[in-house]
Amino acid sequence: MYIPVILGTAREGRQSENAAKFIHAEAAKFGFQTELIDVRDYRIPATDNTQQSPTAKKLEEKISRADGFIIVSPEYNHGYPGELKMMLDLLYQQYAYKPLGICGVSGGPIGGARMAEQLREVAVELHMVPIREAVYFPLVQNLFDEKGNIKDKAYYERIKPFFSELEWYARALKVARESTKR
Repeated sequence: MYIPVILGTAREGRQSENAAKFIHAEAAKFGFQTELIDVRDYRIPATDNTQQSPTAKKLEEKISRADGFIIVSPEYNHGYPGELKMMLDLLYQQYAYKPLGICGVSGGPIGGARMAEQLREVAVELHMVPIREAVYFPLVQNLFDEKGNIKDKAYYERIKPFFSELEWYARALKVARESTKR
């Protein structure tokens, strides 16, 4: 199963990068074929909705190939970053009937839960299937050491049901997508 991890912010000094790298590494250990997709690499002018730019075509190849997605995103002002929305909006049908696991990140105690609520609504509009399980990284500034290693070892157990549910949906939806192609 190819399940890329999308890092949903391009801000300088982003603390969610540690969370994305942790999730990416653990997704690979879980058995997913994965890569880290950084929104920094997929920025285009806000008015370009042609899906014809080299950037959009590069993203289309990855999204079309994916069996599901994990988005790791910070919460900014109760929402998700604009650059993530712009990247998602580059495509449409390529997301259809693929599961989405959401990982929220925040400097506060809620861990990005409000961002996850908004992102679920957009995912549904893109015909993705947001899974129920989520992973939250509250007070992110305290969760990782200076080398980017997670300090709270409970996360290793916390992510197992998240990956298991994502895998279940990815397999089921892949079968469904393939059966409709016949």
